[in-house]
Amino acid sequence: MLHTMRNVADRLIGLSAFFGTLGLIVEVVVILIDVIGRAFGHPMFGSQDLIMMTMVILVFGGMALCDRQGGHIAVDLLERRYPRVMNRAIDILSALLGTVIFVFVAWAVFDSAKLSQMLNLSTNLLRLPKAWFQWGLCVLSLITAFGMLLRAIELTLSGRDVRHELESKQ
Repeated sequence: MLHTMRNVADRLIGLSAFFGTLGLIVEVVVILIDVIGRAFGHPMFGSQDLIMMTMVILVFGGMALCDRQGGHIAVDLLERRYPRVMNRAIDILSALLGTVIFVFVAWAVFDSAKLSQMLNLSTNLLRLPKAWFQWGLCVLSLITAFGMLLRAIELTLSGRDVRHELESKQ
């Protein structure tokens, strides 16, 4: 059961990272075109809108992968002094706290997306519907929360930490 959930989570994390990568590519291309256009006196129309919206996809698209690989900031000054059981408990609690945080982010943005849709809110210049990007942020936040919850469950039931498995492979 856990193995199947891990496979599903890893595929969702990969999909999330793929969208983050697309966001990064779009971001770089838009900035490049805008900078070159500014040099010739013709900046790209709507570049601020595109940059703002794709930044959301870029950041939240990579968040689940960052957690999966253990890339979040961790203060480990006292880790060597704590017993192994306490370090494991701290890892479980931090994964659960991360799950709660990302579920609340998704929930808050979901409410905001409903409001954006109701008021037909859009970006300033290109009139891109804000709700689309907010729905995407909700999904990407929930994927991150799912990955963190699964990590907490794996740590609790089997002691397996997927972050350390990736370190040993490298």
